[in-house]
Amino acid sequence: MAEVVLREVARRAGHADSLDVSSSGTGDWHVGEGADPRTVEALRARGYDGSRHRAQQFSTADFARHDLVVALDRGHERVLRSWAENESDRSKVQLLMSFDPQGAAQGGSDVPDPYYSDPAMFDTVLAMVERACTALFRQIEPALRKGPS
Repeated sequence: MAEVVLREVARRAGHADSLDVSSSGTGDWHVGEGADPRTVEALRARGYDGSRHRAQQFSTADFARHDLVVALDRGHERVLRSWAENESDRSKVQLLMSFDPQGAAQGGSDVPDPYYSDPAMFDTVLAMVERACTALFRQIEPALRKGPS
C-alpha cells in the first residue's frame, strides 16, 4: 500500500521522475507474488492501481541505493536496523507513522497488518498509510524541488 500511495502522491505533485519508491519485505515467503487482493481492492476503491505490485525481499545492498528506508512496524524496524552494517544505514530506517504525528498519537507507531482481518481493516490501514505518506512527502518535497546537489 505505502509504495503505491507514495508513488501516486509524488506523481500528483509532479515529481514522479524525481522519487524512486519501492517496497520490500524482510522475509522471502511472498517474493514474486502480487499484493493481497483485498489490498488491491482497497487501493482501487480510492483511485490507486496496486495491480502491478510484486513482492521482493529487502537486502543489505538496498541501504546503499536508498536515502530512506521506511518500516511499517517496530518489528520490521528492528530487523532492518539489525541488518544495517553501520550507523549511517541504521539512521536511514524510520517508521512510517513517525512522519504523521497526529496518526501516531492516535494509533501508535505501527501500521497494523490487516491480513488476518476483514476488508474494512484494509480501508482503515489505507487511510493511515495515506496520511503518513502525505506527511512524509511534505517533508521530502523541498529537496525534490531543489533538485540534485
